[in-house]
Amino acid sequence: MNHEIKFTPKEILEKDFKTSMRGYNADEVDKFLDAIIQDYEIFQKKVKLLEEENLQLKRELKKTAERQKQAPSQPVGSTNYDILQRLSNLEKAVFGNKL
Repeated sequence: MNHEIKFTPKEILEKDFKTSMRGYNADEVDKFLDAIIQDYEIFQKKVKLLEEENLQLKRELKKTAERQKQAPSQPVGSTNYDILQRLSNLEKAVFGNKL
């Protein structure tokens, strides 16, 4: 499946159609093509914004991944142990050796 854009707004604007005896109303065709051109311009702006946003998000993801690699990781159990040890020390300081 080909997902490339085939026409630019300028190409649509400059497209000439042959006329025939029972051809289409030229003004109607021109108005319709003008609407298509406006849509193309909007689509191009949206695509550009989304590409820029995508690039920015990829950069942020890369930075986050690098930070996670650099940060020392503590085992989950050691954090709980540290909290329990601090709590025990606090109890001793408040209540002494009565416990």
